[in-house]
Amino acid sequence: MDNLEKLAKILIEKNFVISTAESCTGGLVSSMLTDISGSSAYTKLNFVTYSNEAKHKILGVSSETLEIFGAVSEECAKEMAEGLMNKTNCDIALCTTGIAGPTGGTFEKPVGLCYISCKYKDKIRVKKVLLNPATERIEMKKQFACLAIEFALSSLQSNQQ
Repeated sequence: MDNLEKLAKILIEKNFVISTAESCTGGLVSSMLTDISGSSAYTKLNFVTYSNEAKHKILGVSSETLEIFGAVSEECAKEMAEGLMNKTNCDIALCTTGIAGPTGGTFEKPVGLCYISCKYKDKIRVKKVLLNPATERIEMKKQFACLAIEFALSSLQSNQQ
């Protein structure tokens, strides 16, 4: 059983609802979650918040966070998860923000950088991911999405022990 199937099984067994807010993955995490038959039991409301404006207006990420730390930051990822949970009243909030390239990277924030956040039971965990910047954009988005699914699964499992 792969990570997606394991996550879906837990969500269904526990009667949990998961919501996503995605930037660099552009809806791939949401798409993967709905690849499983019966996913309507655990998917509720998902957003693609690609722009800073969307992160601010939909998720309530503060203008200060976006100005000081940027959209691709741990601080933004945390606020995305908090805002998503507040907006959707889900059990698990899963968010991605990063740079899939091939353009857009800087020395401080290179192509291949992604922050994945997961809020569950009042705890927000953030994982920083750095993939090879030479990875093709579509492949990078897929890897970010798979890592987000894996991170949600580990967040649930670590809180249930």
